[in-house]
Amino acid sequence: MKKKKKKTKQNKTKQTDTSLTVVAPLIRIQAFFFFKTETESLPLLKLQSSLCQSVTVAATTIMPNYHHHLLLSTVTLFLCLPLLSSSPHHHLQEDTPITRFQQFLRINTAHPNPDYSSSVSFLKSRALSLNLQTQLLEFSPNKPLLLLTWPGSNPSLPSLLLNSHLDSVPAEPSKWLHPPFSAVSSAGNIFARGAQDDKSISLQYLEAIRILQNDFNFKPVRTVHISYVPDEEIGGLDGMAKFVESQVFDELNLGFVLDEGQASPNDEFRVFYADRSPWNVVIRALGVPGHGSRMYDNSAMENLMKSIEVMSKFRENQFDLVKAGLASNSEVISVNPVYVKAGIVSPTGFVMNMQPSEAEAGFDLRLTPTADLDILRKRIADEWAPATRNMTYEIIEKGPLRDYMGRPLMTPTNDSNPWWSVFKQAITAAGGRLSKPEILPSTTDARFIRQKGIPALGFSPMKNTPILLHDHNEFLKDTVYLEGIKAGKNSRVIQRILGTAERKRGSQLVELIHDMQNFTRKFRVELSSSSMFKKTKTKMQVAIVHLVTCKIRTFPFLRRRERRVAK
Repeated sequence: MKKKKKKTKQNKTKQTDTSLTVVAPLIRIQAFFFFKTETESLPLLKLQSSLCQSVTVAATTIMPNYHHHLLLSTVTLFLCLPLLSSSPHHHLQEDTPITRFQQFLRINTAHPNPDYSSSVSFLKSRALSLNLQTQLLEFSPNKPLLLLTWPGSNPSLPSLLLNSHLDSVPAEPSKWLHPPFSAVSSAGNIFARGAQDDKSISLQYLEAIRILQNDFNFKPVRTVHISYVPDEEIGGLDGMAKFVESQVFDELNLGFVLDEGQASPNDEFRVFYADRSPWNVVIRALGVPGHGSRMYDNSAMENLMKSIEVMSKFRENQFDLVKAGLASNSEVISVNPVYVKAGIVSPTGFVMNMQPSEAEAGFDLRLTPTADLDILRKRIADEWAPATRNMTYEIIEKGPLRDYMGRPLMTPTNDSNPWWSVFKQAITAAGGRLSKPEILPSTTDARFIRQKGIPALGFSPMKNTPILLHDHNEFLKDTVYLEGIKAGKNSRVIQRILGTAERKRGSQLVELIHDMQNFTRKFRVELSSSSMFKKTKTKMQVAIVHLVTCKIRTFPFLRRRERRVAK
C-alpha cells in the first residue's frame, strides 16, 4: 500500500515538471513580444514564472488530470498580461524604420564568417513586402549577391543602381560599451558593427521606396536596381568585381550608381566622386649573416632601414601638404608601414647575437586617381627597393586604377554630368547642403563601377556624426538615420524640384523631369495647405531616387540631329 502511494506521488511530480516544461517556452515567447530585450524583462519574468509554477503545482494537486492542470496553467499565464502592459519598462516591438534597422544590425556579418544567409533572407523579405523583383546570384561559393529590381515604365532608359555591401569588419567585444551585434539603443545612439558601414544605407534604400509607394503611389520611369554584394570589406574581388563582368550586369543598362560614403562631423552631407586605390608594397632585403659583434656593409637590416628612411621622407613630404592645408588626406599618396619581419626566432624571443640574412617590411599605400603610376613604380624600383642594395619588392594592386579607356576613375561633379546636377538638386530641394565633393580616403566597390565608365557617387546621409566606421563603439543616432530618409519638411519639395527643372529648359540639362508629368499632375494641387504640410513628409533618399529616375533628355544639338534623322 505504501509503495502505491509513493508511485502516485512520483507521477504527480512528473506531471508538474512536464507542465512547467511546456509553460516556460510560452513565457519566453510572451517576453519577446513585449520587451526589447530579455534582460529588460527579467524581473517580471521571474514574477510570472513563480506565479505560474505555484498555480501549476496547485493544479496538479487539485486536478489529477494532466490536461486540466495544463489548461489552467496556460490560462494563468495569459492572465498575467496586465502585469506586463502596466510595467513602466513595457515596450511594444513595433514594426518601424528603427526597429527594422535594429533587427538587421543584429545579424552578425563580421568576417571571417559573415552570416550572409540571414542577411539575404531579411532583405529579401523586406523587398517582397514592397513587391520588388528579387534575384539571388552567386559568383563565388557561399558568397551570395542579392539583386532587387523596381521596374520602370520605360525600361529602355538607362537605369539606376543603389549599391551596398552585406559584410562587416570584425569587432573586439571587450572594447565596446555594448555587444557589437546587439544594436542597443542608448540615448538614441544605436550601437552596432555596421551601423555606419554600411547597413544604414542598405535599409534606407528600401525605406525610401516604401515611402514613394505608400505615400505617393509613385511609379518610376526608369528602372531602379538595388544590389547587396558580399566581400567588399576584404577587397570585393569575389563580389562586385565578378558582378560587373557578368552578363546580368550588362543587361541592367545602368546609367548611374549610388554607393556608400562616410559620415560628416558637421551640418553638410559629404559626397565622393572617386576613391583612392590601395597598393600593398612588400620590400625585402638580403645581406651577409654573421655574428652580432661584426660590422658588415649592406647587411639585410641595414639595407631595409635605409629603404624605410627614404620612404619615410616621401611620406613626410606628402603629409606636410595636408598639414599646411594645401591638400586633403585623400588628395595625396599615403604611405604607412604596417609590419617589419626580421631576426632569428628563439624559444625566448629572438637570437640577439646573430645578424639575419633576410629582412622584410610591408606598407599600405593609397593612391589618388590622378597619381602617375609609372613614376611611382620607378620610384619604388630605383629608390625604395633598389637592386644595387640587394633589394626586391612586390606590388599587390587591389582593384583598378584606370577605366577601359585609360582615364582616372573619377565621376565628374559639374554640369557636364547631368546625373550630378540631378543629385545636387535633390539634396538642395530636400533642405540639405552638400560639402565640396571629395575623393574618398579609402576604397569602395564603386571603383569597379567607374572602371566600366559608369558614373558613380559615394553618399551616406549621416551628418553631425563622428566617423566611426571600423572603430570601437560604432553607432548611428536614430534621428540621423531617420533624417537620412527624410527629404524635407513637406510636399512642396516636389513642386520646388519640378520648378527648378522647368527653369533649366534653356540650359544644357534639358527638361530634366519631363517624364514625371503624371506624377507632377497629381501634386499640382494647392500645396500651401498647412494640414498637407503636416501630414505629408517625404524622405532624403526618396528625393534622390525620385529625381534620378526621371528621363534626362539629350543636349540641344543632339535633339536637332534627331529631328533631322526623323525627317
